[in-house]
Amino acid sequence: MKWVTREHVKVDRVACPWLIRQFIDPQAEFLFVAADRVLEAARQQDAISFDAEGARYGHRGGRCTFEVLVEDHHLTEPGLAELARIVHGADVAGEEDVTPQSAGLKAIAEGFGMVYTSDREILEHEFPLYDALYAWCRARAQG
Repeated sequence: MKWVTREHVKVDRVACPWLIRQFIDPQAEFLFVAADRVLEAARQQDAISFDAEGARYGHRGGRCTFEVLVEDHHLTEPGLAELARIVHGADVAGEEDVTPQSAGLKAIAEGFGMVYTSDREILEHEFPLYDALYAWCRARAQG
């Protein structure tokens, strides 16, 4: 399936593709377009829109898109709830202190955007960070 979101990815728009590939749609193809073209691109490409104004999946009820995807897809894997809290804190302005890891994740995500210029490069290089962070969260959840 195709998934479309805003270009110039940061925290939620990297975390969501990682989550989608890991737990929702392993064959997902991601499209990145200007913010004002997300819904149009979703219609034209028969894609699922996320993390954009009016998107199928977006911030809802104070939760970031990552949290909404976890909730809507009933994902209950050990550690995923903690990872969702970390992503929330890194993504939602003023919530950086929600977990000790959130401010660090935000800084790292912004750094990836300074090192790599394309959204695809950012995903490729940042996905291992999410693999490692999820492994850490999973280990903590399993005791």
